[in-house]
Amino acid sequence: MAEHYFTPSPGTDDRRLPLRVRLAGRELELVSSASVFSGRGLDKATAVLLDRLDEITLPPPHGRILDLGCGWGPIALTAALEHPDAEVWAVDVSERARELTAENARRAGVAVRVCAPEEVPDEIAFDAIWSNPPIRIGKSALHALLLHWMARLAPTGTAALVVGKNLGADPLARWLGEQLPEREVSKRASAKGFRVLEVGPAT
Repeated sequence: MAEHYFTPSPGTDDRRLPLRVRLAGRELELVSSASVFSGRGLDKATAVLLDRLDEITLPPPHGRILDLGCGWGPIALTAALEHPDAEVWAVDVSERARELTAENARRAGVAVRVCAPEEVPDEIAFDAIWSNPPIRIGKSALHALLLHWMARLAPTGTAALVVGKNLGADPLARWLGEQLPEREVSKRASAKGFRVLEVGPAT
């Protein structure tokens, strides 16, 4: 079976690749790997989300922000750079992705708590979840993933998800609204074939 970026411990070549990228207005010299999602640069979906953070609900001061499916870390690094007083967490099933995010946080000079999903303590609740979710793991696995992490939102917390229109952004928004009737699910931005969906605070 071919390995995917969501393989926990990939056996493929782990050569590090230099990665120069602009995040939160800063030019950063980072590292990546071909075996993680969008290992050679910032993917279009994540770029759309990061370009439109001013169109989603801001996390509260000193809030707790989760990058769900962190890859090499662009969302977590941006969160830490733009909200230096926040507690930023980065979660990924891939051990390699976690290693890269931790290294890139050191290179960027920011604090990010990097861990596997099962390592997040049960009592932790998040004020914001930002994610380019792994749509290609399949609908049932994606739904289970999202329900698990939406349950980790604080009552006043929000989640911003970037999803391709052709990959089911609108059906996913409807499904989330059905599954989370206590939270409003809205489309906050649309660009380059992607939608930014927001799961609002509990009412």
